[in-house]
Amino acid sequence: MRSLEVLDPGRYALVEDLGRPGYAHLGVAPSGALDAASLRLANRLAGNPEDAAGVEALLGGLSVRFTSAVTAAVTGPAVDVRVDGRPAGSHAPLAVRAGQTLALGTPSTGLRCYLAVSGGIAVEPVLGSRSRDVLSGIGPPPLRAGDVLPLGEPGIPTGADVMVSVRAPGELVVPVTLGPRDDWIDDPAGGLSAGWTVTAESNRVGLRLDGTPLRRAVDGELPSEGVVTGAIQVPPSGLPVVFLADHPTTGGYPVAAVVKTAALSALAQARPGTRIRFRPS
Repeated sequence: MRSLEVLDPGRYALVEDLGRPGYAHLGVAPSGALDAASLRLANRLAGNPEDAAGVEALLGGLSVRFTSAVTAAVTGPAVDVRVDGRPAGSHAPLAVRAGQTLALGTPSTGLRCYLAVSGGIAVEPVLGSRSRDVLSGIGPPPLRAGDVLPLGEPGIPTGADVMVSVRAPGELVVPVTLGPRDDWIDDPAGGLSAGWTVTAESNRVGLRLDGTPLRRAVDGELPSEGVVTGAIQVPPSGLPVVFLADHPTTGGYPVAAVVKTAALSALAQARPGTRIRFRPS
């Protein structure tokens, strides 16, 4: 069986694909890779369909060994990648022989690196996805040293598709669409346009922000509502939470705006301390 063995998961590593959308009526979040563009790229470089499962490694540190020859690729922020201790580089296909070790260093910017392996990670899918949902506990558990993950059958590589890694900036300007409950917030466009700072309480469920609290124009609470990834919820503190892939329902707090889908990958790489300014349209 083609497989990889986890020698060291680093700080936190998960199996993720492009998620399981369409189950909100069951209370199941879409989940999937937070930086979907980076996982798609890694899969293309490894000769996989873009939706194949890979490994999402928080702040790098992942080390794995293969039982057979594979094509691998690491994307996300620029990071030191080594095969049997020798520098191999990221954002390019890597030919790795059976028994060799591939290890990631720590990226100097950004948060999440993605490892794709030819054939993809072939753990058993749940509701059509191999992704871990950290809020509900659905999908394969966080990786541990000694885990052995099966790999699927490799396809035919589609050719060169090299992209230079993007350095995660210290400040992001994030386009958003106001609504659906922006009328519950006093001057939502002005408030969201002010500067915000990503806090250390952020995770795959949501990006928690600090700054000047938004003021409510309407008191009370709403029935809990289903939301899309990127919804900006305003809890009683007035400090927004940007819902990411493992998000719940609103819990009765208004959603003042929604982040444009194209900006979600940048938010997935936002470290604590990153400055954010929303640009409403």
